[in-house]
Amino acid sequence: MTGARGKGAVKPAEDRKVGKRKAPVDRSSIRKAKREKKAKKDPNKPKRPPSAFFVFLEEFRTTFKKENPNVKAVSAVGKAAGEMWKSMSEEEKGPYEVKAQKRKVEYENQMKDYNKKQEISANGRDAEEVNDEENEGSGEEEEEDEDED
Repeated sequence: MTGARGKGAVKPAEDRKVGKRKAPVDRSSIRKAKREKKAKKDPNKPKRPPSAFFVFLEEFRTTFKKENPNVKAVSAVGKAAGEMWKSMSEEEKGPYEVKAQKRKVEYENQMKDYNKKQEISANGRDAEEVNDEENEGSGEEEEEDEDED
C-alpha cells in the first residue's frame, strides 16, 4: 500500500502542481469596508410595531410558562405558539389583529414626529428655534389668558 494517496497522504514536492498562486487577501480591509457601508442605527428611532402574531405571542408566552414551568427553551415556546396560531380561526385572531393595527397607527405617528425632527436637524436648525416659531403664533392666546387672571 505504499504509494497510495489517501486523505492523509502528503504529496512530494516534485508532484505538486507548479503554477500561479493567488496573492494573500487582506481580510481586515474587507471587513472595514462592510462596516463603513452599514449605516449606524439611531437609538431615538421608534421600533417597528409587532405583527398580530407577535401580539399574540406576548400573551401566549405568559400562559405557556405557567402551564409548562420546566420548559426553558425559547424554541419550544415559539413552536407551540406557531402551531396554536395556525390552528386559530380568523375570529380568534381578530383581537390580536386589532391590537396590532392600533400599534401600527401609533408607530406611524411616532415616525412622523421622528422624521420632522430629522428634517429639522438636517436643515441645521435647532428644535428650540422651531418651538420658538410655533409659540410665536400662539403667543397672543397666552396674553389673553393672562389678562383674565
